[in-house]
Amino acid sequence: MLPLGLLLLAATAQPASAAPLTGNVAIHDPSIAVLEDGLVSFATGVERAPDGGQIRTKISPDGLDWQEAGAVPGGMPDWVSSELGLTPPNLWAPSIFEKDGTHYLYYAASSFGRNDSAIGLMTNEALDASDPTEGWIDQGMVLRSHRTEDFNAIDPFRIDSGGKAWLAFGSFWDGIGMIELDPATGLALPGAERQPLASRGGGAIEAPAILERDGQFYLFVSFDKCCAGTASTYRIMVGRANMITGPYRDRSGTPMLEGGGTELLSSEGRIRGPGGQEVLLRNGAPWLAYHWYDRDHGGVPKLALTPIGFDAEGWPVIALPQL
Repeated sequence: MLPLGLLLLAATAQPASAAPLTGNVAIHDPSIAVLEDGLVSFATGVERAPDGGQIRTKISPDGLDWQEAGAVPGGMPDWVSSELGLTPPNLWAPSIFEKDGTHYLYYAASSFGRNDSAIGLMTNEALDASDPTEGWIDQGMVLRSHRTEDFNAIDPFRIDSGGKAWLAFGSFWDGIGMIELDPATGLALPGAERQPLASRGGGAIEAPAILERDGQFYLFVSFDKCCAGTASTYRIMVGRANMITGPYRDRSGTPMLEGGGTELLSSEGRIRGPGGQEVLLRNGAPWLAYHWYDRDHGGVPKLALTPIGFDAEGWPVIALPQL
């Protein structure tokens, strides 16, 4: 049997399914670091918690059994309150990225339904799965959006390609965009212009993640309603492009900038509103981490971690989580 209980279904080009997860899998907006000594998940903080709503962590030795590891210390960064003019109840949608041994943790600060938002960055030069909350240094703001602008600086995701670094982001408003980063600092390049990637004309689209595979780029996003427990209608969509900056199109050829997107996962049975996804690599193979709301447990958001397969036409396929 393959590691982590992966089932071989390649002969029929169907998606493979990972073994069920155990332990503390309650999570929202997961991002996962794969380390030599285990896996670490980062997630949206708890509103108005004593830790200041900081990003929360979990650890797993094998990617199957997960245990709480606490919040990143330090509380709400000082720059957030001074920049936004208020103190948000928590930090949102972290995204972890590693380069040359340094881990870059991007996060969002905002208020629900507003685009008066900012993306910040913490770095860690010695991330350890035995204590993933230690060693973080806040580097301040990466990107800012204001109420007078047509984009929302939340839901960050970094990808490096061709010697350049990029940050994808966005929610509602004019949709998903990206800017170029300094690969070393992880901060925005001076004068970096926003590149549009996907839009629903002000409709519900967010949580971008990009996978590079065989010279093509796959943009994963979430459509529709998040954060409403069992009433959530979140669903995971995907498009494909030959360049990282697009244009991304769905399977039928519709541009994602014109509302296109091929559905990858949606609600089924007790699994409601899958979304908030992020791409990661394990032993060189692509996986998708996301949250879903458990209909049988009061709508608690839970972690899903599953390999990404590809069909004969090169489009990604994934299975619903085993329960």
